[in-house]
Amino acid sequence: MNDNSKTILALLAGLAAGAALGILFAPDKGDDTRDKLSDSLKGLSDSIKESASKEIENLLGLKDKLVDNIKTKVKGAEDEYQDDLEHA
Repeated sequence: MNDNSKTILALLAGLAAGAALGILFAPDKGDDTRDKLSDSLKGLSDSIKESASKEIENLLGLKDKLVDNIKTKVKGAEDEYQDDLEHA
């Protein structure tokens, strides 16, 4: 996980904690408070899922680049080996 992802995750966690504390100390009835808290946590969950999805996409793209790079290097080494065999 890169620094930007960690920062975003920390920000989201801080926002959720602040929202939860604000709701818990609000002068509402228990049912209303639980409903607000549930809605806030659902929003946080959705944000975390979206961030995780983006990070997974980034990792998959990185994996594809690495695999292509390795295949290219292996192919180059095979070609070089074949050239050496032909000239030996």
